[in-house]
Amino acid sequence: MNRRVRRAGTSYLLLLPSLIGVGGFLLAPIVVVAWLSLHSWNLLGPMRFVGLHNWRSVLGDAEFGHALLVTLALTVLVVPVQTVLGFAVAMLVARRRGGSAFRVVFALPWMCAPVVIGVVWQWIFAPTGGALDAVLGRRIEWLSDPALALPSVAAVSIWSNVGYVALFFVAGIRAIPREVLEAGALDGATGWRRIRWLTLPLLRPTMFFVLVTGMLAAFQTFDTVYALTRGGPDGRTDVVAMRIFAETFDAARPGRAAVMALVVFAVLFAITLAQHRYFRAGGERAR
Repeated sequence: MNRRVRRAGTSYLLLLPSLIGVGGFLLAPIVVVAWLSLHSWNLLGPMRFVGLHNWRSVLGDAEFGHALLVTLALTVLVVPVQTVLGFAVAMLVARRRGGSAFRVVFALPWMCAPVVIGVVWQWIFAPTGGALDAVLGRRIEWLSDPALALPSVAAVSIWSNVGYVALFFVAGIRAIPREVLEAGALDGATGWRRIRWLTLPLLRPTMFFVLVTGMLAAFQTFDTVYALTRGGPDGRTDVVAMRIFAETFDAARPGRAAVMALVVFAVLFAITLAQHRYFRAGGERAR
């Protein structure tokens, strides 16, 4: 019994640094944000406890609801496209000579600062003197047209993240044993059939990771939107991160911003849980 206790104590002692990190950088901020959501504060004066007033105010705020819808629309535009393109790129370079150089090239946009990328693309999209309009030979208001602003922001996000997605797919593809692919080829699984019945099922863990991290990144999009559109035109790119920033620093209402952050956390948790159950059920069916 004493030996088991000592082993358990040693195990928890070894886990202590990680537990401190999780508690200090993950759990503690959530607790602080939840506590802040119950207070009114203007960033300068003393805090005042207001109970659920901030919650009622935010949940009945049409602008916040609009920001949630815009963020969901951006996520729907970005995540599926960047996942498909990342997988296609990975299939092209995974088992080819010189693939390392291609992986570096595709990953460069993701390694650049989002604000810098936003400034560069703002010049590309500029209606006067912009590179894209010069190539097309016509003037298009990519960032000021309400119908084009969100797709333009989505295109920049996709361009930035395709290389990142491809890196994980390349790692997953290279981890598939050649014997499995060769056995599938002997059974007639070539071309699309091999991708459909062998590659994709074996990449389920990678696919789950890519979709979850892509969704989280899309919901947290801020730098690109801030650099390109500042949330306009007509609020068409007013994503949740922009709304939280505005509530905290422009309106000096961090209590309301905390409520928004917790709502987003709950939405992301629910979507991630649904994805986890879907992929786990699919994996059990495949076995």
